[in-house]
Amino acid sequence: MNKRARRTLWVVAAVLLSLAVAIFLRSKAPPEAARLLPESDGILYINLKHFHTFLRKDLKPPNRVQEYQQFVDAIGFDWERDLDEVAIGLHRMADPNGPNGAVAYSMVLVGKLTGKKLNGWLDAHANARESYLGHTIYSIPSEGRMVRVAQIGYDMVAVSNTPTPEQIHSMLERHSTAAWPFAGSAMLDQHYPEVPLLSQAWGVGQIGLPFSESGAIKVFGLSLPLEPDSTIVASVTPELGLTGTLRLKVEEIAPSEEAAATQAAALGALVNIARVFATPLGDNAANNGLKELLKTAEVTRKHNRVVTTATLSPSLLSSLALGKNSLP
Repeated sequence: MNKRARRTLWVVAAVLLSLAVAIFLRSKAPPEAARLLPESDGILYINLKHFHTFLRKDLKPPNRVQEYQQFVDAIGFDWERDLDEVAIGLHRMADPNGPNGAVAYSMVLVGKLTGKKLNGWLDAHANARESYLGHTIYSIPSEGRMVRVAQIGYDMVAVSNTPTPEQIHSMLERHSTAAWPFAGSAMLDQHYPEVPLLSQAWGVGQIGLPFSESGAIKVFGLSLPLEPDSTIVASVTPELGLTGTLRLKVEEIAPSEEAAATQAAALGALVNIARVFATPLGDNAANNGLKELLKTAEVTRKHNRVVTTATLSPSLLSSLALGKNSLP
């Protein structure tokens, strides 16, 4: 092999190696929608494409209020069926009694968006517009607060209802550098490595904030012994070998081992109580799925972390898709 051929071979090998490294890094990186989110107290992400595929046969046309139906018709986009990904940043508000309540949000929506129709609707309903980094930000009043919306790609929209435009500005700025796979907020950088591989839905940080009510976090009508500002890493991952079955994992990072021990005991007791209440429920898909969830629920502790795991069966997922649940 002559010198030129060897040089060519080395160049090709270097290019292939660089490509392989880039693909590997991309596979380990957070989804782009989550990387665009601004700094926040918590992050929630859902890849709805998996759930659409599994629940397509169970999804039925929803009953919508007239105003929302007019919005769907105007933009040609069905949020229940055409939305592929949702990433939400949660922002704790200093004044919980203000127009945003205790929590404001910033969102990145990915799906089959029809840009011209959407921009037409936004333009017709906005009371202010701002040009930022080549994008138009529409400000739309809603229930005493301002919702800012900007289309940042042919299939991607940024939304924020924070009191200032800082957060939506940040999302547009991050979009200009989105090619770097590990760009993102400090919250994402700190906790995303703990999210299990192949998770279809996950949350990191203070994700209990939007689900708290009167200081308590409620799930299926049950108050959980968790503080809204607890640092949590939660995930929903496909169960290997079981079609349509998902594995739920919620890991709370307690301030100390003593606090973790107390939380683990309280959660374990709550699971046992829930099992007792669920036992007499009637025999149907929703109730059977809930019983299976409670049967598989397990609470463990390791140092200052409390880990709760459970199995989400196809019957429970279908009942949730149809909006059915028997627990009060």
